[in-house]
Order: sequence, then C-alpha cells, then structure tokens
Amino acid sequence: MSDTDKIHRILCVVGARPNFMKMAPIMAAFDALPGIEAKLVHTGQHYDVAMNHQYFQALGIPDPDINLEVGSGSHAQQTAEVMRRFEPALDDVAPSAVLVVGDVNSTIACALVAAKKGVPVIHVEAGLRSFDRAMPEEINRVLTDQLSDLLFTTEESGRANLLNEGIADGRIHFVGNVMIDTLRLNLPRAVPAAQIAADAGRPGFADKGFAVLTLHRPSNVDDAAILKRLLETAGKISERMPVIFPVHPRTRATIERFGLSHLLDRASILLLPPMGYLEMLGLMKDATVVLTDSGGIQEETTALGTPCITLRHNTERPITVDEGTNTIAGNDPAAILAAFEGVSGGGGKAGRVPHFWDGRAAERIAAIVAAWLQNR
Repeated sequence: MSDTDKIHRILCVVGARPNFMKMAPIMAAFDALPGIEAKLVHTGQHYDVAMNHQYFQALGIPDPDINLEVGSGSHAQQTAEVMRRFEPALDDVAPSAVLVVGDVNSTIACALVAAKKGVPVIHVEAGLRSFDRAMPEEINRVLTDQLSDLLFTTEESGRANLLNEGIADGRIHFVGNVMIDTLRLNLPRAVPAAQIAADAGRPGFADKGFAVLTLHRPSNVDDAAILKRLLETAGKISERMPVIFPVHPRTRATIERFGLSHLLDRASILLLPPMGYLEMLGLMKDATVVLTDSGGIQEETTALGTPCITLRHNTERPITVDEGTNTIAGNDPAAILAAFEGVSGGGGKAGRVPHFWDGRAAERIAAIVAAWLQNR
C-alpha cells in the first residue's frame, strides 16, 4: 500500500453531553473522506444511559466503538480512571492521532495519555480562556492545548491566547464552531416550546414569551447563599415572565439539600427534567431570554439570535459578548434584573452571527486533518 492509500485511524473522544454536539459533525465529516477511519471512544464520564442514548440518537452519532464506562467521582478520581482505562484502548487501536473536544476531564485525561505515548493530539475548541483558574475547565483547557499538535479555534481570540502561551502559529487553525454545525443541521427538527409545555401538563405556558433558566456550575449551585440568591431572582423574573427551568440532576440535589425547593414553588415557574438536544434547542429558539451559566448555551443563543444573560462573572467565549447576544451579569441579583429589564424593555442585544459559524466547521477540520496526516 502506498502512502497515499494508507488508512489513518483517529480515535475521537467524547465524555460528557457537551462533547456529543461537537463530535457529531466531526464524525460525519471524517466519514465522508477517503483514507480516514474515525473510531469513537466514549469514556462514560456522563453515564446516564438513557440521556446518552437520547443524544446519540437525536444527533445521528454512531454507537461508540469503545465505551470505558468510567462514571462519576472527584476530578482526580475521574481523570485518573479515564487515563487508566484509555491507555489499553489506545494501545489496541494504535491510531495515527487522538482527537479531543472541549474542556471536560475526559479531554485532558485522554490528551495526556496520548501525548505520553507519542500519539499526536488534535484539540477542537482550542484557545478558549476565562482566565479564571478556579474553574476546573480552565485547567483542562490550558493543559490540553499545551499537549496538542493541532489546535482548532472557534473564534480569533483563541489564536491570540494560544500565541501568548507559546503555541506555534502553524499549529493553530481558525475553523469556526462545530456546535453551530450541529445546531444548524438540527434546527428544523427542534421541538417547539409550546409542545414541551403541553407535554408537561402546562398548555399555553410558553405562548406569550418566556425565559429559560439553566444552572449547573459548582460556583453557583454548591454555595447555598449564591444558589438562594439566584433562585430568588428567578422568582422575581417569573413575576414578569414565565420561567422554564430544566433542572440538572446535581442542581436538583443541592436545591433539596439546602432546603430551597419552596423558592421554585410558583405557578409561573415550570420545572422540567433535563432536556434532550432537540428539546433544549426548541426552548432556546423560542425563548424571549435565556439565563444560564453554560458556556455552550452562550454560543447557541448567539447563533439563534436569542438574548442571553450569563450568570457568571466571566466567559471563555468573549465573541458571544463582543459580537453576539450575550450579557455577563454574574450572580448579583441587581445586575441580573437590570440585564433582564434590558431584554424585556428593549429586546436585548441584537448581535450578529460570528464569522465561520456557518455550519461547515467540521468540513474544514476534516480537510485540514487529512492533509496534515498525509504530510506527516
């Protein structure tokens, strides 16, 4: 077999639900190219079987070739267990490269194993920085980028961050945002908010405008005082506009543990279980405003043109503020309510869709990876 006919195997790693939306278009783009065989590794960092199946089915992701079934644990335990289980899988497949996405524990764990075994690492969504080392994800982002041979950025700020950290310019490629590839592809299939409310036994709840709330970051949900302030603020917003709150299991547990459930006992707040991708997409598309501490939702709302209020003091996705619909409000009730007034009174930030958020980021990634592997 000549070098041009060589099949390059790439191990593509997912570990948590945000990874699934990023990996779906990448797997499809690799599948369309000759000479590349992409194999999917699911570490099992998010181990809710029903939710995982729902996401895989909705996004058309093939069943994983390898499932490490790691499960939960502390950051150290989970990272170490992913490394321990990923190494023999890496040895068995002997890939030409390992591709990781995002900033979860599985991302850094598999990148570290690959780098120590001399296998090239490709990082999709590189260069994002909140400059807040108290965020575990920030540690994962910085270290994964240092280990990576090929780095794909979603916005131009990523290149500047990587250059400042000593990454060679030739390893950095601005390709756009693969999450938006998934969003654009699936937008026609999004489940309308009216249907979601009706299915929850609340027909008409979402018919005249509503807010969506999501909370999951430890900095917001693990501190009783902060969580109480945020839930009280959601209650005040619900006096002006109905609020739909899909509750993360961890968030639900802390709400109950801190004795705060009564703050959500309002007819104007609709509590829902965690949503599948198509359901969440429909909620964001139809919402008047989204309040969130999720990084991915900041991007998705910018792509949809939906005003977003971020319940954090920083963002690793500054383009959503500079060009998009996002406003940073932190966890201060006055700032959150002021941002909400800006939306309810004036429609919020109009924003625009950033460059290369065009639904073709994965195609660009696959083409660059194919050429890079061919030339190695």
